[in-house]
Amino acid sequence: MNAAAPIDLATIQLDYEGFRALAQDTRLSAHEKIGFPPAYREGFDDAILADIVGKLPMLVEAERQTVIDIGPGCATLPRRLIDLCRDRGHTLVLVDSPEMLALLPDAPGVTRKCAGLFPHNTTEVAGSAGALADALLCYSVLHYIHLDASSLDFIDATASLLAPGGRALIGDIPNLSKRRRFFATERGQAFHRAFTGSNEPYDVAQDAPAPGRIDDAVLASLIARAQAAGCDAYLMPQGPALPMANRRDDLLIVRP
Repeated sequence: MNAAAPIDLATIQLDYEGFRALAQDTRLSAHEKIGFPPAYREGFDDAILADIVGKLPMLVEAERQTVIDIGPGCATLPRRLIDLCRDRGHTLVLVDSPEMLALLPDAPGVTRKCAGLFPHNTTEVAGSAGALADALLCYSVLHYIHLDASSLDFIDATASLLAPGGRALIGDIPNLSKRRRFFATERGQAFHRAFTGSNEPYDVAQDAPAPGRIDDAVLASLIARAQAAGCDAYLMPQGPALPMANRRDDLLIVRP
């Protein structure tokens, strides 16, 4: 790649192939390789991990669990998860493109890497895990999978991988409906002014179509799909310390 060319994440198609290209771009920071400007993630790892552990308590309350991370990327959060799993004796299956997985450390006896696009490689993921998952994490990834695969197939595959009592956290989902509601308020407008430094009103179209985006209706359908697969499912807020909690949701799926 041309080392002098500027990087504009807003112009890159952030799908599976796009992230494969980002992973190989040596000009980018680890957070840019996973599609985030550094200001959106740097310094938030402790808060994000604490929020994840609160919803997947078996990560710290049990030992020798089977854990699957769908789309971990290559920044600091998966490294923190690797360390946690090493400390608790868990088996951690990391599922991502080969280019992204190559940027994560190998931890013998802890990590197993499974390359490919989930849920198309569900059989391979199950084989790598060697057991049903006690905890499955897919953090800030569903909206990208949504571009490459059926979200309903994703839920079906996720449910099929869960052990009895197992939990799946589909976290940090951009919810267009929640975003529209927030920025339609004075609090949302004040947030926008503080974030951008602009005094211009932020005009948010409330009823405009948004093909390919996840909204309340999509999330409701995913909850219903998980329930149809024999699981309980809940839409949950993020902790207020997280960087985009005012416009993102978490989906928790629990196998009874």
